[in-house]
Amino acid sequence: MKIVILDRATLGFDIDVSIFDTLGDVTSYDITNASQTKDRVKDANIVITNKVIIGKEEMINSPIKLVAITATGTNNVDLEYAKQNNIEVKNVAGYSSSSVSQVAFSMIFHFVSKLNYYKKYVDEGNWQKSDIFTHIENPFFELDGKRVGVIGLGAIGSSFASRAKAFDCEVVYYSTSGKNTNDEFKRVELYELLKTCDIISIHCPLNTQTQNLLNFENMKSMKDGAILLNLGRGGIINEADLAKLIDEKEIYCGIDVVNVEPIEDSNPLLKVENKDRLLLTPHIAWASVEARTRLIALVAQNVRDFISSK
Repeated sequence: MKIVILDRATLGFDIDVSIFDTLGDVTSYDITNASQTKDRVKDANIVITNKVIIGKEEMINSPIKLVAITATGTNNVDLEYAKQNNIEVKNVAGYSSSSVSQVAFSMIFHFVSKLNYYKKYVDEGNWQKSDIFTHIENPFFELDGKRVGVIGLGAIGSSFASRAKAFDCEVVYYSTSGKNTNDEFKRVELYELLKTCDIISIHCPLNTQTQNLLNFENMKSMKDGAILLNLGRGGIINEADLAKLIDEKEIYCGIDVVNVEPIEDSNPLLKVENKDRLLLTPHIAWASVEARTRLIALVAQNVRDFISSK
């Protein structure tokens, strides 16, 4: 089997991918742009991709029999064409639940505990000048009893919800598909979730139902001081609307994903004036060492299962 890895760099060079060498003849590229993809997969039986698009043009008249995605989302592959032409598409799920939940809570603590402020206070030499033993001029709060809303209660959303419960938070959720039921947590409609929750965390997929799910009209109902997190997919929140709201209303936002990645200079979130209310990270939540190690093992198993089935 000829195996082509198209975007090795997205997996991190601290992670060993030599397991694929035991499964076939491997050609690996650190980065592949759109103009290079078709040529690089023309002789491949198995294509391993994270974010490189594999459309009809890349699959037509090629020997590709499996597209193995090193992620949960499948929107970078023309699934309909693959199905019509007996090309298997395999993704992976569940590998990053702990990693995403941990980063989500890191964002929450960033806003709630004000540690950046207090570190700066000490680093600038202010503590030794104090007349009292403490400095509490920037109030912080406990999570106990706060209402936490989860948008999308799949594997990652459930992991986040269980951690919120451990902090004695009241957890509610909104099902974007309308089909998810859970006996442990209360299901509410989106408007109630936005209006009543102190912390809101997005963990749903991006699809026609969730594109611009959060916009200026419904987000303006959020409580003053609320924390909004998006560790799902860019496009779920209307970014122009969010940027406008951050500068008009006291809400705090942790955003790990944007509509176009890497982020463009023109992205309105980069123009926000109240920068203390916005924490932007470069799509890292999925990527703990442990999560990426599990990811490679799961992708390798997908490839192994495919080969053994032939």
